[in-house]
Amino acid sequence: MIKNCLLFIVASMTLIACHTSNKEIRSAIENSDSVAINYFNETVTDSVVAVKIIRDKHTMDRLTDLISADTTAFMTHSGVDGSIHFFKQDAVVEDIFFTLHDDNSMFFFFKQGGRIVATSLSSSAKELLQSLKK
Repeated sequence: MIKNCLLFIVASMTLIACHTSNKEIRSAIENSDSVAINYFNETVTDSVVAVKIIRDKHTMDRLTDLISADTTAFMTHSGVDGSIHFFKQDAVVEDIFFTLHDDNSMFFFFKQGGRIVATSLSSSAKELLQSLKK
């Protein structure tokens, strides 16, 4: 009985933790005045094939909403598909990396409090990132 209660509590806490927004990353990036997105080569992740500079507040707000949406468990993966750099007055505020080519492993990840933290990269985020690349 106690074992079942403990399992239920742990499972509930895990589900709650995986579906909470990341307010710390939102606070760090929401007042940025520009964003640079680097798209990496699909086979060689240290090779940038496209760069998109964004200054449109609406698009930056959408990115902020999508990046801070749902905290999730970070799983190691085989590569990085790109990076997003938020700027405020020509200084980098935050560097965020993303994976989007494997539907089972799509997320944003970044350093926060000395550790790697991940948030879900939704299908809407994937569509936005792919449309901005064009």
